Amino acid sequence: MTVEHDVGAVIVAAGRSTRMDGEDKLWTSLTGRDGIGRPLLAYAIRPFQASAAVERIALVIAPEAIERAQTLVRDERFDKACVVPGGARRQDSVRAGLDALGPCAWVAVHDGARPLVTLDLIERGLEAARETGAACCALPVPDTVKQSDDEHNIARTLDRSRLWLAQTPQVFRYDLLVRAHEQTAFDATDDAALVEALGVNVKLYPGAARNLKVTTQEDLALVRALMREPA
Repeated sequence: MTVEHDVGAVIVAAGRSTRMDGEDKLWTSLTGRDGIGRPLLAYAIRPFQASAAVERIALVIAPEAIERAQTLVRDERFDKACVVPGGARRQDSVRAGLDALGPCAWVAVHDGARPLVTLDLIERGLEAARETGAACCALPVPDTVKQSDDEHNIARTLDRSRLWLAQTPQVFRYDLLVRAHEQTAFDATDDAALVEALGVNVKLYPGAARNLKVTTQEDLALVRALMREPA
């Protein structure tokens, strides 16, 4: 039987790092303020392990990295976490994580390539989700946004006052997110899009500029610089 404080987390880390010039971003060593080098992925997991709200974690990994992930979980004493093989698409990996968690009241979904997530972002996501059953951390778009035509000419300028850059964690009622995965067939880049397709309002709450997703070597260099600065 689920209760309101029963929270699980799915950390999605089954990607192939195709834009990292051959380097696997998830296993790149980053040195923390304690002077110890850990894989980037470890920093994405640590706040969920530390959160008093989160009771269990499904770490979804590319099948070829399962043993490596199990070693990480053991060495870092992530005792809330189980390691799960991912699927072909991001949403297949999230669904594998949901199945591994089993029923709970709430679930937070986070990208394993976002190592600077904080306890505050997790906690505020849980609070925001209580309004509609779904919440997505995001940043207002700071720049002017242009939409192009097929020949890369400007077709129109969009109203940026209504535009946001989605981040993770995204927090949902577990049963709502499972239903979204079961009832939507299109390829989605995040779970909020699947829930939106059900007609459910997804609450936006302020993310953090530091909470960037590492997809390129430039992102990795920026994360290293940010880790040397106070939060």
